[in-house]
Amino acid sequence: MSKEENHNIRRILILGAGKMGLWLAESLCLDYEVAIYDRDHEKMKYVFRTRRLNALDEAADFAPDLLINAVNLQKTVEVFREVIPLLPEDTILSDIASVKNGLKRFYEDCSRRFVSTHPMFGPTFGNVRDLRRENAIIISESCDEGKAFFRDFYQRLRLKIFEYSFDQHDQTIAYSLSIPFVSTMVFASCMVKMEVPGTTFKKHLDIARGLLSEDKYLLSEILLNPFTLPELERIHASLATLMELIRRRDTEGIHRFLHEARENIGMEDEET
Repeated sequence: MSKEENHNIRRILILGAGKMGLWLAESLCLDYEVAIYDRDHEKMKYVFRTRRLNALDEAADFAPDLLINAVNLQKTVEVFREVIPLLPEDTILSDIASVKNGLKRFYEDCSRRFVSTHPMFGPTFGNVRDLRRENAIIISESCDEGKAFFRDFYQRLRLKIFEYSFDQHDQTIAYSLSIPFVSTMVFASCMVKMEVPGTTFKKHLDIARGLLSEDKYLLSEILLNPFTLPELERIHASLATLMELIRRRDTEGIHRFLHEARENIGMEDEET
């Protein structure tokens, strides 16, 4: 698969050999010269066509055109600060963080070209072999060359691409991730160890297990997104309404609640 020639990126260094870092290495190594580094060398054991760095200092010799920071959210800025002195001045910095809070200020302060994106799927839930129904966000404040690279990359994967500002991104994530994440976490917190027959229950349980297998820092940062709390207050208000309808055994009220819920997700209401 040949890459488009509207950017000059040839050498890519990936920091972090977690699920997304390894997926990026595998997806990019046939078209680019790729290197990867992780403090835990065991995580890099199975990468192919990719140079494994034994120490971060080796980044200076590799001299990447693009650095993709794929460590966990808690350490993203810390790792950037550690590696930047080792990089050429024209290296483009990149992150794939799920929450961008604080990164805008970091990029402004370091005065480097950057591109910030967010593949809107994870290896836990997304089918990384077929991403046609998945989405990605590119941050609009990013440099043109970085945006061109990721636009080409994501288009070749047939992802649907959105371009948002930093703030628009975090507002979108608060809506699209915080609501299902919180709902799933509350579901899991109410579980007791018992065998429960039922397809719907098992589907919810599979979702909960997949979500809770994700990195704890990823989950906590998504919940601590400054735009999350208003979304949770909407959940709380809606749950309180439903609880009151159940308490009053208000069948008509429940039917109205269901009608509004169906409308919200684009479903036609059943005939009365």
